[in-house]
Amino acid sequence: MSYFTSSNGFGSSWTAKQNKLFEKALAVYDKDTPDRWQNVAKAVGSKSAEEVKRHYDRLVEDLVYIESGQVPLPNYKPTGSSGRGLVEEQRLTRNLKLQ
Repeated sequence: MSYFTSSNGFGSSWTAKQNKLFEKALAVYDKDTPDRWQNVAKAVGSKSAEEVKRHYDRLVEDLVYIESGQVPLPNYKPTGSSGRGLVEEQRLTRNLKLQ
């Protein structure tokens, strides 16, 4: 089970809102913060310190997996506000010059 899915495999589901609160709390309470997991749990509101720590561990595992190149890049279809196709988008991109 992945951090990016709604359940962490221990019966604890995480909503998108809870994940956002979790991510914001991680930015506030870094690894040197006393009682970090209790503070993160309080910020999320409906999770225990053990649940947020387990969720964090799963996030770290996923990041290691992604950064090791073991996750294929998604094959997104290009979407532009203009509705142009991929060939047109590539042509226009080639004409851009970075300064």
